[in-house]
Amino acid sequence: MTRWTNWAGTASASPQHVHQPRSTAEIAATIETIAAAGRTVRPWGSGHSFTAIAVADSDALDLQHWTGIERVDVETGHVTVRSGTTIRELNAALDTLGLAMTNLGDIDAQTIAGAISTGTHGTGAKLGGIATQIAALELVLADGSVVTCSAEERPDLFAAARVGLGALGVITTVTLRCEPSFVLRAQERPEPLEQVLEGFHDFADENEHFEFYWFPYGKNALVKRNNRCETAEPLSKVREFVDYQIMENVAFGGLCRTGRLMPQLVPSLGSFASNVLSAREYSDLSHRVFVTARNVRFTETEYAVPRESVLDVLAELRAVVPTLKDPVMFPVEVRVAAADDIWLSTAQGRDSAYIAIHQFVGMPYREYFSAFEKIAGAVGGRPHWGKMHDLDAGVLRSRYPHFDDFLRVRKETDPSGIFSNTYLDRVLGSVS
Repeated sequence: MTRWTNWAGTASASPQHVHQPRSTAEIAATIETIAAAGRTVRPWGSGHSFTAIAVADSDALDLQHWTGIERVDVETGHVTVRSGTTIRELNAALDTLGLAMTNLGDIDAQTIAGAISTGTHGTGAKLGGIATQIAALELVLADGSVVTCSAEERPDLFAAARVGLGALGVITTVTLRCEPSFVLRAQERPEPLEQVLEGFHDFADENEHFEFYWFPYGKNALVKRNNRCETAEPLSKVREFVDYQIMENVAFGGLCRTGRLMPQLVPSLGSFASNVLSAREYSDLSHRVFVTARNVRFTETEYAVPRESVLDVLAELRAVVPTLKDPVMFPVEVRVAAADDIWLSTAQGRDSAYIAIHQFVGMPYREYFSAFEKIAGAVGGRPHWGKMHDLDAGVLRSRYPHFDDFLRVRKETDPSGIFSNTYLDRVLGSVS
């Protein structure tokens, strides 16, 4: 029996069987065997979801040996990658091909299948999440059959499986629409929070990628603007090490540990962190700008709200923070995304703003997260599928116009619920 724990330590499991297939045929044979025995199975990625979405009580499918690029279509820029490949590995492989993904989040440890299945996204008012860059998928269904889907082939399955929560089958390959490598100029600097909020919608529209971090109890926000340019002028190795490893990880981690030991100091520490933010500007290959090392562990919840509601939600959140019994040590991250047509995408049918709130690992978070969930819920907020929330299928159905369409496809592809677990039974309902 193997003990598994996710990155944040918020979910764990001890499955009876762990399978490590090395081919699509092995994946299909494994699924057939599990189904015939009447057991359930969950695929494992990198454990970067904060929820129990990957918890496997019976069988786990560990895809760490199913990695790499399968094929490349140079003319179309389509790249087919095996589902266990991490985004870090994918970025490195694309580099050698002179290709890149159009948009990414700021963490690259996730597998590509895990990232798309939970709706991982970056920021950009005219851009969607990673799942919007998918041209086709290959999956193994509950009966062991191997199927492909795209906008033209099995379009309903494609609309469901791009953000499929691992509920429809095991993704074996993902075909991505990539583009020639490009350079981003990063501008990162502290700005007064009130100024950032006042200009939020203009800033989001004027920049290809815009986001900010607000430190509770602080007056400044760390604002990030990334836009394409022609020439790479990366940070020196020394500056990169000092800024990202020493300041953002070692020093900030030290502040967090101090706050955990002495919670009464958290407001002062948060104000201090806000006041010592530094500015930097550089340019580099896109994924080196998108991705930031995250070594300080935390718990997180994130909601997508209609973009027009974001300032009201933030105003209510700012009012709540000083009233909490337990102070907040981690910053709030705010991003944007364009509407898409993926059934369970958090941006389905509406331009969205994402508000992610965090707490340092080991510090109380439930009161804070619950208060935020109510604020976001009042405007129809949709929780990130891989981040902590308390909603169930009854509530989520009202927030997704295609929720029942998804359940119909789930019933068709997994009629016995072999891909189910407790988390999916809560957020989707039982297959039966």
